[in-house]
Amino acid sequence: MSRPRIVIVGAGFAGYRTARTLSRITRGRAHITLLNPTDYFLYLPLLPQVAAGVLEPRRVTVSLSDTLPDVRLVLGEADGIDLDGRTLHYTGPEGEGGTLSYDRLVLAAGSVNKLLPIPGVAEHAHGFRGLPEALYLRDHVTRQVELAAAADDPKTCAARCTFVVVGAGYTGTEVAAHGQMFTDAQVRKHPLRQGMRPRWLLLDVAPRVLPEMDEKLSATADRVLRERGVDVRMGTSVKEATHDGVMLTDGEFVDTRTLVWCVGVRPDPLVESLGLPLEKGRLLVDPHLRVPGRDELFACGDVAAVPDLEKPGGYTPMTAQHAWRQGKVAAENVAASLGLGGARRPYRHRDLGFVVDLGGAKAAANPLGVSLSGVPAGAVARGYHLAAMPGNRVRVAADWLLDAVLPRQAVQLGLVRSWSVPLDTSSPEVARVPGGPGQREEARSGPGAALASDTHDEPERGGTGEEPAKGQPGSGSTQVRPGPGPAQPRTEAETPKGRPGGTPPGDGPGGPGPRFAEQRSEADLAKGRPGAEPSGGGPGSRFAEQRSEAESAKGRPGGEPARNQPGGEPAKGQPGGESAKNQPGGEPAKSRPGGEPAKNQPGGEPAKGTSGEPAKNQPGGEPAQDQPGPSTLEPPPGQPPPGPDTAPGPVKRSDAPDDSAKGDS
Repeated sequence: MSRPRIVIVGAGFAGYRTARTLSRITRGRAHITLLNPTDYFLYLPLLPQVAAGVLEPRRVTVSLSDTLPDVRLVLGEADGIDLDGRTLHYTGPEGEGGTLSYDRLVLAAGSVNKLLPIPGVAEHAHGFRGLPEALYLRDHVTRQVELAAAADDPKTCAARCTFVVVGAGYTGTEVAAHGQMFTDAQVRKHPLRQGMRPRWLLLDVAPRVLPEMDEKLSATADRVLRERGVDVRMGTSVKEATHDGVMLTDGEFVDTRTLVWCVGVRPDPLVESLGLPLEKGRLLVDPHLRVPGRDELFACGDVAAVPDLEKPGGYTPMTAQHAWRQGKVAAENVAASLGLGGARRPYRHRDLGFVVDLGGAKAAANPLGVSLSGVPAGAVARGYHLAAMPGNRVRVAADWLLDAVLPRQAVQLGLVRSWSVPLDTSSPEVARVPGGPGQREEARSGPGAALASDTHDEPERGGTGEEPAKGQPGSGSTQVRPGPGPAQPRTEAETPKGRPGGTPPGDGPGGPGPRFAEQRSEADLAKGRPGAEPSGGGPGSRFAEQRSEAESAKGRPGGEPARNQPGGEPAKGQPGGESAKNQPGGEPAKSRPGGEPAKNQPGGEPAKGTSGEPAKNQPGGEPAQDQPGPSTLEPPPGQPPPGPDTAPGPVKRSDAPDDSAKGDS
């Protein structure tokens, strides 16, 4: 008899607990498959400490393969479910598709950022639901403080040191509390020139902080935040977000470069595609966590509207506590439905209390209904987290100890860029990569979509909105393009692609390889043939060229063969070739800074055939020797005859190639 197939979608609190409990109950009598975009379980309550530099990112992650040895892990995101055919379709991390068949399906896909119809929020705010978002916020806050310290304008300094957090629930409160401590520590080591102090604003339309908790705990958290310097504004939210700041509902405009969106969560959009009854976006289930009318389908966690048996008529809230306990009950009921376990049981849970870590030794907690604050609450909060984590307890405790005795390292790692973590995404746990699968154009913007947002040099936040080219480093500092004339700063999006408005390599029509609407440089125009190939077209041709970065990338993986010839030998300066004189590690080319000026460059003698003295084979010049005169010049096949505004096409050379230009190509 074949073993039953159980598929679990999502490895959050509910999905991870379901997989671990099922593995223990079935003991190899069932095929258990876990579908998740990442290979780790994320302990979400400690994510604010990652953003504040208290914990290293891997401390809050638990390996799925190591802790679930009897569970098959499939990396990917569910695209659709055929309920009648009992199959699930998914997309892998590299764009490949797949199908999983099941006898029992457990939906525990979790939640995503909750959006509100507020102008500018989707473009200029970031959420806080995944590890990439925490890493981005840590780098972004560090960068803003460093830029503020170097700013001469007091208004710019104040804007960069102002951080707005919307949402005073668990996540928003902890982000503001830890963030204020983090930035204050940075300023103590590197004071701002104007003597300013970082300013954190915590906004919410609710009448008090932490409205889900007891009023005593709410008052404790409010007092700690205000004593620390956080500007707490209840009954206030964001009316509009712009690249310069945010307009509040009370009419005040706050200059800022940082908007953190923590207003709440909504169920994963996957459940909406099933066509089953929903309750505020959550899938309706019975007390046994089974979908009515579908014996093979179970749901738990944030995607499930589970009846609250302690409060008849209501549903359990979307919290980690409920998701963790629902995962265990779902596993037991799935095993019972297959005859591999005991009897089914309904989900019933009474809250044992809540904890909110406010940074340092401060916290708010009410274990077993006893309200605590200060150091006792901090000890209870950290003890609870250590007990609840399924792994990494020793490493987390060690990081806490080191943070208590050593200063934090405030450095930018640059691992996650702004465009990698858009607010409007169905996968906040996965950072977006250039050319990755399932990228929606409308979700590509965000505060600092390129480097321009972080330095505020562009007219609008988001710069060009372009992503780095495939195969190129994600981002870097603003670069200056070498060449004649004034230096032109280039944005981060333009740098990898080589030309504003160009198409990334490999994306153009007509097959693989770079395709551009070419914008030729002055060195190209000096050749007398804009957009034309070098004379001779082979290794014997030598030009003093100024090649753009996108053109120099030809010959790299994903680009055209070296020297622009199919199957050609590697160009000098490329992997496998001799170092070119105009490449790093070689002698500076005559047309590059640091070398002797080329003959066709400003400051040098005009090269033959370039502007200066008309070349003998160029318009306006005397016909070159051994070349036909203008009256007998025939255009190449497929090229229109030269007109008054058209330069003649390539002319075949009959004289020997000039070797004096070697090293300048």
